[in-house]
Amino acid sequence: MSWQSAELHLSVPNLQAAFRATEQVIREHSKTFYFATGLLPFSVRRAIRSLYAFCRATDDLVDSDRASLTDIENWRAQTALPPHQQTHAVLLTWSLTRERYNVDLKYERELIDGVCMDVHFKPYATWEDLQGYCYRVASTVGLLSMPIIGLAEGVTFEQAAPYAIQLGIALQLTNILRDVGEDAQRGRVYFPEEDLRRFELTIQDIREQVYDERFIALMKFEIERARRLYDEALPGIALLSRRARPAVGAAALLYAAILDEIEALNYNVYACRAHTSAIQKLALLPGILWKVMRLKPPLQAQD
Repeated sequence: MSWQSAELHLSVPNLQAAFRATEQVIREHSKTFYFATGLLPFSVRRAIRSLYAFCRATDDLVDSDRASLTDIENWRAQTALPPHQQTHAVLLTWSLTRERYNVDLKYERELIDGVCMDVHFKPYATWEDLQGYCYRVASTVGLLSMPIIGLAEGVTFEQAAPYAIQLGIALQLTNILRDVGEDAQRGRVYFPEEDLRRFELTIQDIREQVYDERFIALMKFEIERARRLYDEALPGIALLSRRARPAVGAAALLYAAILDEIEALNYNVYACRAHTSAIQKLALLPGILWKVMRLKPPLQAQD
């Protein structure tokens, strides 16, 4: 069933209610994403917000409902249903989007696999191990979004994908650094064990919210790593369609600004959740858009 025929099959009030529910998910859970996607054309904006709402609802299975693996597999099965069989508002809008833009379901499955990793959480021994998790829960979102937002003329998915993967890892690492205290309360410490040892810390120290020179040094180390990832990923924005670059660039760089806010808190992410205010976003936006629209495509993508 195509996007158009699915919309005709569904009653207009129900469909509009589903899209309103999707919008509400974005407003409540990610003001930065909601702000940045406002730069997209209407149809693309609605589709990308449907993707985000699906990702948010999937993640909430773990963070809010303490779901079991069985619950997640039931969600996986429900997600796979076509639009005319969907009863969940977010899954309805996502399934319509997925069909319209011919999204590769491989990345949807990998995203749900990543959420499964949080159900029976196990600490990550190395940075490489943590990158695998970040890929599943964040890089897959970028890969799912590319058919929706589009690529520049002559650019292939294979050329753009490595940059989307890198940006996803940068965004997820930023999430991890912002949410250290909240995650520790849930029993999850995402810092690689090799990094904790480097700064003479343990998983138990993080759970007990140890805040000292060792912790500050660890946070500085991870923030520097995140910034390198952003720097490596940003040229890939020039591989996207021109209509998508402002929104993706704004989302990336406004999120990167959370790292500045962590520094402003003197790295005490236990006491306060770092964020950028609406006024800060508006102040940063002109400079971000100027920077993004001047980005040059990576040389290897031009060959």
